[in-house]
Amino acid sequence: MGAIYLVRHGQASFGAADYDQLSPRGFEQSTVVGAELLRRGVEFSQARSGSLARQRDTAATAMKVLGSGIDVVEDPRWNEYDHVDIATHHAGGTQQGDDSRAYQAALDGALSAWVDAGETGPCAETWPAFLGRVRGALAEVVASLGKGEHAVVFTSGGVIAAVCGALIGTPEAGLLKLNRVTVNAGITKLVSGRGGVTLLSFNEHPHFEAEAAALLTYR
Repeated sequence: MGAIYLVRHGQASFGAADYDQLSPRGFEQSTVVGAELLRRGVEFSQARSGSLARQRDTAATAMKVLGSGIDVVEDPRWNEYDHVDIATHHAGGTQQGDDSRAYQAALDGALSAWVDAGETGPCAETWPAFLGRVRGALAEVVASLGKGEHAVVFTSGGVIAAVCGALIGTPEAGLLKLNRVTVNAGITKLVSGRGGVTLLSFNEHPHFEAEAAALLTYR
């Protein structure tokens, strides 16, 4: 039975002029998750990431630690939703500022409105379009795996939440509930077999406990 490991990117640069950059802590987290994948002894036949800088840099850092010679294939279908566009259209253009909790609360409401708007929503990418491309990206990885092969994908919290929600039959609830608790550089494991794709574990992060507890972040 093959497996797909979904890794959320390390901490990005909240409040900075360019959010799409790993913070120094984000690079540390990427190193730690690479070490965790190495500890598990999984042999990956392929690696993929979205095309966002925070996803690509997480992949490059983790794969260097993993010591794998496989190339990371970029696929923009693994990119996160455009939180700025969603906030602009559904939260009155809420800015990030310095208060991450306040921004997250505003974004939660905007995401709910985005989902409710469906195909007629005003954003450049609607919720159905986002869900469709994420499902397509996952289906392609699953189809490309041989018997017993494993893949690792470096992506984002909203993508992982939507995938997990879809696998348990409630993609909307997955996005709105699971997204809030995904940790930076957490690991979600899917297994692929004759019965299809199954969610085996969500948001694993024991690599950020004990001595590494200070590295645990959610945004």
